[in-house]
Formats: sequence, C-alpha cells, structure tokens
Amino acid sequence: MPKETGEKVVATNRKARHDYAIEDTYEAGLVLSGSEVKSLRMGRASLVDGYGYIDGGEAWLDAVHIPEYTQATWTNHPPRRKRKMLLHKAQIIKISQKTKEGGYTLVPLRIYFVDGRAKVELAVAKGKREYDKRQTLREKQDKREAERAMRGRNRLGD
Repeated sequence: MPKETGEKVVATNRKARHDYAIEDTYEAGLVLSGSEVKSLRMGRASLVDGYGYIDGGEAWLDAVHIPEYTQATWTNHPPRRKRKMLLHKAQIIKISQKTKEGGYTLVPLRIYFVDGRAKVELAVAKGKREYDKRQTLREKQDKREAERAMRGRNRLGD
C-alpha cells in the first residue's frame, strides 16, 4: 500500500473562531490508539467541547469526542479520554506562560492527517464577550455587502 501524502481534514471547530479571538496557532501531533486512528480515518470526530491544557510540562487534549470504531473488539477506546499532544518544549513553555497570564485558553481548531500522521491545530485564544461577537458579525456583513456592491458596479462597467 502506498504511503499517504498531503493533508486530509477530519474535523474542524468552526464555533471556536466565533467564540474566541485567536492569538497564536500551533500544530501538534497526537498520541492515539489504533482504534482511534481508524475512527478518525473514517472522518468521525467532534471538537465542540474540546480544550487543551499544560500539566507537568506535557500538553494534553481533553473532551474531544472520537467515537468508538465499530469493527474493533474489546480493544476499543473510550470516546472522551484525555490525549497527549506532542509539542516542542519551547512551545509548551510559551503556551504555558500565555495561559497562566489569565483570560487565555488553549482551543483545538481542527484535527487532520499530514502524510498519514494525525495532527491537531491548536490556538491560544481569548474568549470574546457578547458585544465583540456582534461586532465581528456586523463587520462580516458589511464586508459582504461592500463586495456585492463592487461586483454589481463591475458588471455595469463591462
């Protein structure tokens, strides 16, 4: 069987970009069991309640739901267990300092495969307040309307 190449996205956390103001992003490897990898390859995962944290100099991903692999037997994994993330020591220290600062949290943005290896994209983010969310939506809507107006103007000129 040929080796996998390229990037295949399994799950994205679209709500995270709405609920959080993202500061930095990191790519981390995931320590998974065999049935978890097979379940991810089938495209099944949910990042909705997931979060990351630093404990004892190690990075952990918790509350990410990877459902049980249906063809696995007694070797199956628990769907919501904490999973170790693989990051460089300097990255772990940087993330740890930022999250201890207050108001910052570690949020998973997406799980994907790069050349056959499971990765998670993490973001150091600050929670948005309700008025910030409304402001962001308003800016998006204004931008969309401006693009629509420009498109209409370009058609008239042709």
